[in-house]
Amino acid sequence: MYRVKEAFYTLQGEGAQAGRAAVFCRFSKCNLWTGREKDRANAVCNFCDTDFVGTDGQNGGRFDTPEALAAHIRSLWPDAPGRPYVVCTGGEPLLQLDEPLIRAFHRAGFEVGVETNGTLPAPEGIDWLCVSPKADAEVVIAECDELKLVYPQPLAPPERFLHIRARHYFLSPMASPSVPEGGPDAIKQSNTRKATDYCLAHPQWRLTLQMHKILGID
Repeated sequence: MYRVKEAFYTLQGEGAQAGRAAVFCRFSKCNLWTGREKDRANAVCNFCDTDFVGTDGQNGGRFDTPEALAAHIRSLWPDAPGRPYVVCTGGEPLLQLDEPLIRAFHRAGFEVGVETNGTLPAPEGIDWLCVSPKADAEVVIAECDELKLVYPQPLAPPERFLHIRARHYFLSPMASPSVPEGGPDAIKQSNTRKATDYCLAHPQWRLTLQMHKILGID
């Protein structure tokens, strides 16, 4: 049984694949936060701004077999030229994504991307692996295509993750899930400046912005 909060066709908004058309498959559940506000303060990842609870989102649902979910995702891809691309995200997708589902996506013609917090082993067959570490959670994935770190995180400084072999290293400025004095935009701008300064001082890292939010798309 696969539980999907939502699935939708859009443009990838961040990282090395930014601007690429993709179907996002957002799995329910995460191992670093329940997704419920009452548990946020004590969560390992307490800054998440994503709703991944349940299966009631756009094109969400429960799927009994890998083939059923792959067919559902394929139905969201347009009938047009271009390699189909699915981004498995969450929540934490590696709680559910397995090799049978990856094979089903491949048979449906999809290249498979994954966005994970890196605390769980990745199954074989993933075509593009993005690891986004959170707080002091132990990262067990040692190699990936891109490392995308939300910045700043007091318990997760960039230098802590340089042992992870990646083709790309990105900093993504943190946005506050709450509304502090001065508004969330003020926090975002401050963190963007901090991330910019860090990248200038440490050119191994590149700045990535949430293009989808700038454009006002999903």
